[in-house]
Amino acid sequence: MALYEHIYLARQDVTAQQVETLTETLKTLIAAQGGSVSKVEPWGLKSLAYRIKKNRKAFFTLMNIDAPPAAITELERQLGHNEDVIRFITLRVEEHEVGPSAMLRKRDDADRDDRPGGPRPPRGDRPDRGDRPDRPPRRPRDDAQAGAY
Repeated sequence: MALYEHIYLARQDVTAQQVETLTETLKTLIAAQGGSVSKVEPWGLKSLAYRIKKNRKAFFTLMNIDAPPAAITELERQLGHNEDVIRFITLRVEEHEVGPSAMLRKRDDADRDDRPGGPRPPRGDRPDRGDRPDRPPRRPRDDAQAGAY
């Protein structure tokens, strides 16, 4: 059997309980087709980058699936008919990610220290934008010179 990552977006109008019920229905559908769901991650209600079917937000859910291709075809067919699901995507992967996905991991500030130049200084230690010691002060402009441009 093949490994898949499946993400679906449910309308913002549905409740979290309805999203959980839909996820359980999908897990039952996959099990009936001979597959299994190893991990389910509800990512919660998130803003969308643009409107999808008049929705500005959606409930995101990730599922790691181990199933035959026929089960995925049936899953996608069922989701296509469901009015509460506004988008879905299924990707075939070589192996499932261990631990929480990137969406659930807390951003680690230690990773940001790898930038060229090191970590950013705290906001209070930065020079003011107008204070540039590497430039001499500007000379005043003539009115004639200003009109030439």
